[in-house]
Amino acid sequence: MRELYFGGSFNPIHNGHLATASAVAAAGGFDGVVLVPAFVSPHKTSFSDSTSPADRLAMCEIAAKSAAALGRFRVDDIEFHLPKPSYTLETVRALKARGVRSVSWLIGADQVASFPRWHAAQALLREATIVVMARPGYALDFDALPAPFYRLRDNVIVVAQVDVSSTEIRRRARLGLSIAEFVPEGVAEYIYSHRLYGSGGSAAE
Repeated sequence: MRELYFGGSFNPIHNGHLATASAVAAAGGFDGVVLVPAFVSPHKTSFSDSTSPADRLAMCEIAAKSAAALGRFRVDDIEFHLPKPSYTLETVRALKARGVRSVSWLIGADQVASFPRWHAAQALLREATIVVMARPGYALDFDALPAPFYRLRDNVIVVAQVDVSSTEIRRRARLGLSIAEFVPEGVAEYIYSHRLYGSGGSAAE
């Protein structure tokens, strides 16, 4: 089975994550998407609103089950069992040690410019296929990258983007506004029942 790995803080995971990853997987001929929540992201050493890694993992698991209509999703907590912070290269190597022959890793177009500064980025390019997700009309200046990273242009998949952000969801939850249209139903219920992001005890409709 050929799967597309999608890592991130997912704080929280939302419909945009699911819809765009599903579209990339379909366009790229993947059989499914594996959500890989970071325990501690090297780009975000702490998470706002006291959201624990366990909460983010639980929301990913709920989302994966609820997204069956979009395609095959599953969750891998591999980064919860690796040294911290969660470096993508180490995750890829751990997946290969587990028996995954070839790892395809999804990143957003907004991450391309900073990719050369990722931990051991050139080694990561050698050990994984980096799939770049871009929205229609997004300008990607690959020529501005160091030469070893020109190859990022080889696996760009353009899909329609969903206008939703985790930051906005956290803001709405804190203010008691509805988040039902932005996250799977079970995720909204989890956020409110666990009082995440300063929310109250019941989901706004």
